[in-house]
Amino acid sequence: MKRHLLAIACAFGLTLALSSSGALADTTLTIMSFNVYGGGANDGKPVDETVAVIKAAGADIVGIQETRLEGEVCDADYCPAAGESVAKAIADKLGFHYYDQTKVNGALWANAILSRYPIGAATPNDLGVRIDVDGRILYAFNIHLDDSPYQPYQLLNIEYGAAPFITTEAEAIKFAEETRGSALKLLFEDLKAADSADAVFVFGDFNEPSHLDWTKEAIAAGHHPVPVLWPTTLALEKRGFVDPYRIIHPDVVAKPAYTWTPTSEPADPEDHHDRIDFALVRAKNLTVEDASIVGEKPEAAEIIVTPWPSDHRAVMAKIRF
Repeated sequence: MKRHLLAIACAFGLTLALSSSGALADTTLTIMSFNVYGGGANDGKPVDETVAVIKAAGADIVGIQETRLEGEVCDADYCPAAGESVAKAIADKLGFHYYDQTKVNGALWANAILSRYPIGAATPNDLGVRIDVDGRILYAFNIHLDDSPYQPYQLLNIEYGAAPFITTEAEAIKFAEETRGSALKLLFEDLKAADSADAVFVFGDFNEPSHLDWTKEAIAAGHHPVPVLWPTTLALEKRGFVDPYRIIHPDVVAKPAYTWTPTSEPADPEDHHDRIDFALVRAKNLTVEDASIVGEKPEAAEIIVTPWPSDHRAVMAKIRF
């Protein structure tokens, strides 16, 4: 009888332990990617404006890019970062943990990861970190890919650096792979560390549009010049990642979701508005509950914050897994 009671007590204790650990429960998180433009400092803006954007999104885990200033010499082909990272200042005001990605490679340009939850070890190329969310293991990766040559400009005869103008999808894909392919290899190497994670996020300023956006419908609406199966987002999709924004807002004509740029008008002949900032997700039993562009005006974003501190809009998603 005593042994039977002991067995019942042990089983009951195990059930309580599993329930209290949250191992059997759903996890809900709000994630975000935001090119912070030096925390607004490139335009002389206080870091508080950047903090206000992250608070408005209600983000739990954030990949931020351009945490440092642009150097005095900054053009399409050469633009070193200058000054100190604003990641700590932002994290302190949010009460978050943070990790500055300080390695120098083709997938980074002054990046950092912010998290409401403890941040663990970084991956070998410094592109991601392990995050413990109430006993569940997540990985957050954060990249900033090269913007030169920039294929939308090449297709539209907009001068930017020394790149030639092009006219076809095949040329756009070729130049995109040459520009960002080596950086993607670094990401794919680091993603191996996350093979057994409960969820994996890839944040970033890709400086390349999505294959989900440059569709025949978008071209017919005059949003872009030609359909293109852009290789970066397509390669991540093939590795199991989904785009929460396009799950919630699949109509590319009604919701073009331009993250580049609030600093010019859509009709500006010297620019081309596009969605180049992403928060992608891979997880079992994933539900995307919401996704929004965060920006300065209702015509361009679902979450509005003024004043706006960056030359990019941000993207957020609320997910459950």
